Amino acid sequence: MKRGRFSWGDGPPTPLPKRPYRDTVLVNIGLAVTVVLVSWLTGGRVRNAVIVAGAFFVVATAWSLRVWREKLRKADAEARRRG
Repeated sequence: MKRGRFSWGDGPPTPLPKRPYRDTVLVNIGLAVTVVLVSWLTGGRVRNAVIVAGAFFVVATAWSLRVWREKLRKADAEARRRG
């Protein structure tokens, strides 16, 4: 490790959460609701905000679930290799 420089690869790996899929969906729902609330509170077009929030939810959730699937497969393969 180089001193004085931050590296994302340093340190122990973070443990995987118990329910990564559920947690991801809940966070994305919260963010989508926030988009609609901000639009409503600022006097924006709520209909457009609902469309944007829905699209955000679908795309972000699909992306996140794909990433979690890959991480869980790697963790499973590593566990099989060790034991």
